[in-house]
Amino acid sequence: MRLENVLALTHGKVVNEPFVKTFENIVFDATRVKRGDLFIAFDEQNIECAVLNGAYGVLFDKPTQISDREIAWIKVEDINDALKRLLRFKLIDKEIVVYECNKIVLKLALQVMSEPNFIALNGDIKSIIKTLWDLPNSSTVLFSPALTPKEIFTDVKSITRTSIEPINIIEQTLFETSFIYDNVFYERQLISPFFMPYLEELLHLFKTLKINFRLRKFTPIDHFEAVFTNKNFEIKEFGTSDKVLIFESNAELINSEISFLRKQANWANIIFILPLKDADTYKEHKDVHVYKSKNEIKEILKSNSFHFALIVGVDKSILSKPLPHLVQPTLF
Repeated sequence: MRLENVLALTHGKVVNEPFVKTFENIVFDATRVKRGDLFIAFDEQNIECAVLNGAYGVLFDKPTQISDREIAWIKVEDINDALKRLLRFKLIDKEIVVYECNKIVLKLALQVMSEPNFIALNGDIKSIIKTLWDLPNSSTVLFSPALTPKEIFTDVKSITRTSIEPINIIEQTLFETSFIYDNVFYERQLISPFFMPYLEELLHLFKTLKINFRLRKFTPIDHFEAVFTNKNFEIKEFGTSDKVLIFESNAELINSEISFLRKQANWANIIFILPLKDADTYKEHKDVHVYKSKNEIKEILKSNSFHFALIVGVDKSILSKPLPHLVQPTLF
């Protein structure tokens, strides 16, 4: 790539008068730099290594000492923004197909084994850029705009929701499902029936694009995460107690999760523990408790009898310290 093109794409400025005018490759790892490469300096401490390995240019956004005036030193305002523009240009040549989805579909996709040319994109901007930069031509990318900037891509498709083949649920609990999809039986998968519509959407995409896949054992995806505890709120093995705390970080899912719990566990005593900022939105629901701090969550748990407690806005780390023994009568 020519120096003038790099400057135009990144909105960068050359801070010296270099002899070089073109670069062979753009490299992020200083140890892999070869003669003629442009090095992207996420960490200025790696610059000297890249220069010694033959870099023809260094792109940086932090104060940096120029050690070789024959190569190009390119200063940008923000290295991540500059790379997004470079990446957008590079992806045009790769002829990739990009689909967008919500966070839950993406997190499920990360747990499904599929073909090498299908990429479920996740991680910080640095890892995302590295993944896309080395992506094989004609690959398919699935991403969530809630996690990855959409402006990286020039053309984004939506997953079709018409004629989606349904998942046939054979047996279910609140947190485990046995089901059939496309004539394949998946027995006792550790995934709640709550997630079946999202999984249907993902599997339909695979089927539409004729991408081979294999379901592995599912693990928690940080949404509707069930933690089984004893009466002292000490974490127990999955399915070994009748007291379950369900953690949810996304407020957008609260209504659907409340409806799911009340429909699927209408026999149970269920409480809902929400942060103060969401109190007005859900005040019409019964059994809703509001907290201002994490410590208040513990007090609510101690003072209420329940089978299931949906706790919004925190994760299971609140259980890292055992709660005092309950002194009031409970259901257990």
